[in-house]
Amino acid sequence: MKRNIIFILGLITVIVVGYSCSKIEKGFLSGNVRYVNGTIYVQRGMAYVASDRIETDGSTPPFSYKLLNLRDKETGQSAPEEFFTEYEVQMFKSGMVFNAQTDTTVALLDAKREVVMTPPMVFNEVSGQLVFNRSSSNLPLGSYTFDIEMTNPKATRLFENMGEIEVVEPTIDDMFEVNYQAATGSDASETFYDTPAPQLSCERVSTDGARVILKIVDKNGNPFNPANGEVVRRGDRPMFETYAKFNPVIETDTALICDFEVGPFPLANYVDATGYDWLYKMYYRIPNQFAIIDGYQNLNVNPVFDFRVLMEGTFVVTVRLPSVTRLTTPIGVGGS
Repeated sequence: MKRNIIFILGLITVIVVGYSCSKIEKGFLSGNVRYVNGTIYVQRGMAYVASDRIETDGSTPPFSYKLLNLRDKETGQSAPEEFFTEYEVQMFKSGMVFNAQTDTTVALLDAKREVVMTPPMVFNEVSGQLVFNRSSSNLPLGSYTFDIEMTNPKATRLFENMGEIEVVEPTIDDMFEVNYQAATGSDASETFYDTPAPQLSCERVSTDGARVILKIVDKNGNPFNPANGEVVRRGDRPMFETYAKFNPVIETDTALICDFEVGPFPLANYVDATGYDWLYKMYYRIPNQFAIIDGYQNLNVNPVFDFRVLMEGTFVVTVRLPSVTRLTTPIGVGGS
C-alpha cells in the first residue's frame, strides 16, 4: 500500500512538473472576425465614404490587418489599377476646419487647404476600415471582393472573402438630403399662421463647379422673382450666404444662385453669437403683394428649410409651396 501511494504521488509530481514546463499560449484569435456590414457601397465622387471597423469577436488586442487580393468579384482578376493610382485631391490641412463666419474669401479658404496625392481608397491597418475620398470618381463601376490577414498576440490568420466593395453611381438620394421644412403666413403685426410645409426636390445638372440654384415656386410651379424683391431675407436669420460667403449670391428673375466652392454645402452648421445652433436652416420671405395663401388674405409667406448637397457639382434645388399662388400682377401694381 505504501509503495502504491508513493508511486501515485510521484506520478502526480511528474504531471504537474510537465504541465508547468509546457508553453502557455497567450491570447485568443476568433474565427468569427468580420465586418458587421459585409458590403461597402461606394458612391463615386463622394467626399468621404468609410466602412465599419472590423468586429473582432473578443479577440485579444492589439491587432494589425493587411488587405490582400483585392479582385473583381465575377472574374477573380485583380482589381483595376485605378484603385491604386494616386490622384490630386484638395483637402483641409491637418488641424484646419472650415469657419463660415471667418472664411469669407476663396483666398482664406485656400489657406486652409492643400492638394495631396492619394489613391481613391485608403486601408487603415489598425482598425481595418476602408476609407474612400472624392477621387473615387475615377473607379470603374463594379463589384469587388478582398481577403484580410489579421495578426494579434495569439497568431496570424487569413480571412478569405472578408468583404465586398460595390462601386456605384450616386443617386440624387445619395447627393441630397432634407432635414427640415416648414412655412408660415404672417401679417403686418407679425402674427403667424400655420401653412403646409414646402416640398423640396433636387436635380444635379452638371458635375462641374460647386453651385446651388435655388428656386422657390408656387403650387403651380411658377418661380418667384428674387431680382424683383419677391424673395427677401428675414432679418438676421440664416440664409444662403450665411453658410458660404466666398461669392455674392446672384439674384435672377427665377432663382438665387450660390457658388459654394467646397462640398458638402453647407459644410458646417451655423451657431450664432448667443450660442444658438441653427443647424443648416435657411429663412426667406415672400412679401404679401406677390403671393396669396389658400384660405388667407394679405399674408407674407415664410418658408424655412434645411437641406444639404453632399458633393460638388451644379444642383437645382426647388422649394415648392403647395398652398401658395404667385400673383402675376402684384397687389398695388396695376391692381387691387
